[in-house]
Amino acid sequence: MNRIPSVSLRGGADADAAAAPPDPAALARWARAFCVIRFDLERGQLVEACFPPDALTAAGGGGGLDRLVAFSSFPDSMSHHLPRHRSSVHDSLFSFRVPDPSSPRRAFLYGFVFNRQRQDERLPRGGEQKSVVILSHAPYSSLFRLLLQILGPLCFDVGPSALAMVASHVAAWPAPAPGKPMELPIGSAALRVHLPPAADDPGPPPALLPANPSVPYGLFHDADLFAAFRGLLLHLWTLWELMVVGEPVLVVAPSPAQCSEAVAGLVSLVAPLLYSVDFRPYFTIHDPDFARLNVLAEGEVFPPMVLGVTNLFFLKSLKSIPNVVSVGSPNPNSTRVLPVGGQTPGIGTNGTPGKLKLDKLAINKFSPTSLLNSIKLRREGPLSLMTEHKEALWSTYAPTTKPDTSVLNRLVDAGVSPRIEESMSVVNNEILRRHFLELTTNFLAPFGPYLRTTTPSEGTSPFVDPPLLPPFHADEFVNGLAARGPGKFLSKRMRSNWLDLYRRFLEGPNFMPWFRQRRAAAEQEQQRLWRQARMNVDIEKLVSKMSELERIDSFNAVERYLLREMEVTFFVTFKKKEYDLLRFRNFLNIQA
Repeated sequence: MNRIPSVSLRGGADADAAAAPPDPAALARWARAFCVIRFDLERGQLVEACFPPDALTAAGGGGGLDRLVAFSSFPDSMSHHLPRHRSSVHDSLFSFRVPDPSSPRRAFLYGFVFNRQRQDERLPRGGEQKSVVILSHAPYSSLFRLLLQILGPLCFDVGPSALAMVASHVAAWPAPAPGKPMELPIGSAALRVHLPPAADDPGPPPALLPANPSVPYGLFHDADLFAAFRGLLLHLWTLWELMVVGEPVLVVAPSPAQCSEAVAGLVSLVAPLLYSVDFRPYFTIHDPDFARLNVLAEGEVFPPMVLGVTNLFFLKSLKSIPNVVSVGSPNPNSTRVLPVGGQTPGIGTNGTPGKLKLDKLAINKFSPTSLLNSIKLRREGPLSLMTEHKEALWSTYAPTTKPDTSVLNRLVDAGVSPRIEESMSVVNNEILRRHFLELTTNFLAPFGPYLRTTTPSEGTSPFVDPPLLPPFHADEFVNGLAARGPGKFLSKRMRSNWLDLYRRFLEGPNFMPWFRQRRAAAEQEQQRLWRQARMNVDIEKLVSKMSELERIDSFNAVERYLLREMEVTFFVTFKKKEYDLLRFRNFLNIQA
């Protein structure tokens, strides 16, 4: 929903910058590779050009990264339906996430794709396909989507040489500043983005609601949540729970753009919780993990994963996945992720914006016709998508959280006017993000006491080890929470079995990675606070109140902290703070 700047990469300083070969290390801070992938009628998907030239083959180490990227860069079997005109062009943006075969640990690469399908009766088989891909270790979707809308058309205009031109500009950028706004020059324009926090950034304390919901507190903050789930708004709270507890989810959509946007929206729902489940915005049968998943028998436990797919073959091959959500609309004229086709319930046809009137939708949900359709949909199951695409959720999960209709009734609709649809979507996304950010923050708040730091009280010596954070035991936590209750915010939005959600969360794949990260951050912050207290202490005043035994203990403590500081600073010359510690140690020697 950002306006695309007009960019010229030709002439003057821009040409000089583009002519200079980019520094590989500087480029790697942002991107692994820039590629053009072509669909060959005889040989299939081929890497037509890549910069750096060996980025896919050398990085893959024989692991087939080039083929995996190529297969992930094109729509699958049911993805796009071009209009039946003599000549037409269809552009789309989507993303994928694949294992990095060059990484010794389980790391992933993010691919951001500008795909162009051109229908022309004069061409063999009536058309052609090409994709421009940015491959990166970082999930900077807000940045790379903007960059692709510059690089994509540029590649079709000047050819593959545009890859090196843009790479030179990217290599000249400063190092990424996760969690902060940046202005990154590209040609004659600048991309203004707010990068998401780093993976090891614990985010705000669980008891503290961020003041500005527009600031990213998790991945894919730019995902168009409202457009992706416009036909399933009442199910968002169930989907939020599925993501919180780490349930496997299969997302089915007509196009890669719609399924990747929906998966990104689901991941963003649980911010600021660290989402530790494997997710694939666009998953194909060529992914190396498909062979492992395909052999799972029906009823066998499906691993925690969120898979975005367009190929209906997955509905048959992945029958053991317990949660299936279908999103989007197979609109043949769609060139981006659009809201659900058709008129929103409760909206007039005069083209003016209005409220979504979800109260009517909630009433219609319990009408006899709606109930019969719901029973039929549940009986047919996800395989009903084989004959007709419809927006629905099939799940065996019993949700605890109730839909907040007061939030839904604040949403606005653009009516039939595409001119104001974009601004309305911005407003609606802000409303939804604010609510789910508040919901997640309140859900995590009971863990706050186990992450709370302490500082030395006045009159006590900071030259002792800080107290340990309170130990965490799941059973004690659940029992204490049952006695206290969920709090005012959650009690209004959860059913009587709300404690089951905490039990599932504690047993799921998201809790321990998040808790360990927050715990480590709290311990580090506590060490910093106590170290700062040692630097600011009035040494003479403190020592004058000490007994001889306390002075000896403090002497030993200072010596221990000095050794620790020397290890941390690798024996670099002591700065002022270290000098203050030495001064205190000498003072204690004199007093003794």
